[in-house]
Amino acid sequence: MNNIDLDITKEVPYSFDVAIEKVKEALKEVGFGVLVEIDMKETMKKKIGKDMMNYVILGACNPYYAYEVLNIDPMVGLLLPCNVIVYEKEGGNVVVSSIDPEKAIGSTDDDKLKKVASEVADKLKKAVDML
Repeated sequence: MNNIDLDITKEVPYSFDVAIEKVKEALKEVGFGVLVEIDMKETMKKKIGKDMMNYVILGACNPYYAYEVLNIDPMVGLLLPCNVIVYEKEGGNVVVSSIDPEKAIGSTDDDKLKKVASEVADKLKKAVDML
């Protein structure tokens, strides 16, 4: 089920834990670091006592691109870092999905911003394709 069209998604042939490590490696290979890792399953259990599927949000950042877009338009910080999610569907299949910066930027008329969004999207697509 995919209700939003802002993603770069792939079902991967790994266990949940292995997928997270492979995603981090792929992001590193294309120039991104992971600034934050949020374990939603653990957080939901701790905060509201609810169980849920394995689900992790990775906040990925390439500092050079972040610096460039923030100097073009500081409001783009609302989209940073680039979120990459890893979750385990019922039955054990694992999905990796990244925000697609080109789609997230939307219909901006700023060509410099569009160019950077395209470059970042290409790198994130490459990272997901590596899995």
